Amino acid sequence: MAAASRIGIVGVGRMGANIGRRLHETGYPVAAIYDANQSIADEIARELGAESVRELARVTAASDVILTVVTDDAAMRKVFATTGDSLLTGASGKIFVNCATVSPEIHVEVERLAKAAGAQSLEACMASSISQARAGTLYLMCGGEQSAFERVKPMLEKMSSSLRYVGKAGEAAKVKALVNMVMNINTAGLAEGLGLGESLGLDLTMLREIFAQTGANSRVLETDGEDMQNHDHACYFSAAHAAKDSGIALDLAHEAGLSLPLAEATKRQFDAMRAAGLGELDKSGIAELTFASRRSAAVKT
Repeated sequence: MAAASRIGIVGVGRMGANIGRRLHETGYPVAAIYDANQSIADEIARELGAESVRELARVTAASDVILTVVTDDAAMRKVFATTGDSLLTGASGKIFVNCATVSPEIHVEVERLAKAAGAQSLEACMASSISQARAGTLYLMCGGEQSAFERVKPMLEKMSSSLRYVGKAGEAAKVKALVNMVMNINTAGLAEGLGLGESLGLDLTMLREIFAQTGANSRVLETDGEDMQNHDHACYFSAAHAAKDSGIALDLAHEAGLSLPLAEATKRQFDAMRAAGLGELDKSGIAELTFASRRSAAVKT
């Protein structure tokens, strides 16, 4: 797809905004911005020289490629509604690239609706953080028709450092759910290890260094260990999203007739964070539940 293709973005939170910035600076004109929070849409549109639109149909009309980076299944169904204001209006010839972490069946449903409207749809699941979205170093797992993938591959390469075509619609979302499920379990386990280490009076810097040289090592140790120790939970991937994504994986497990006790326990921890009003902390904030020196009655589990 030529770099002159016009880009529309629906959902300009932390990830969507940084994807827009990256595409803008690599030669892809961002034509239209839509967000449920109009002030955010206006701000990002001004920054990128785009139109801040009030109607979803206008995003489609103004764009060749429409990226969606929305919150959940309900939000996806809303923007791809079959009645009223919808991205599907006038969508013939357009392509939707859906980056949100939603259930696999939603991607299958959206692909069906897009085809009926004469458009194409591709899931581009992100296994990366806000800073990687800005740098164009996302890890992207894609699902949908091969022709849709090839059509937007040049654009996706500007967004990512690693790009993987997984298969038909819904397959990439399944993989992403498992990636996040395992990541969340590792995060909860690390928080418990460091929390117990603190209670035993161990030096946590020393403990993290030993973890890194043994079977306790993990990618999560690298990204979250120091933040857990230092009580620094600036948000790169929120606890609320961790809870949602663990829920998607558990739904898949239940459909497959499997019991996943570690995933279930981890989801309860992230749900406890949300219930305590800590859902917008980074997932590393799960340490607030496991460090005895920090737990309050509100978050004690």
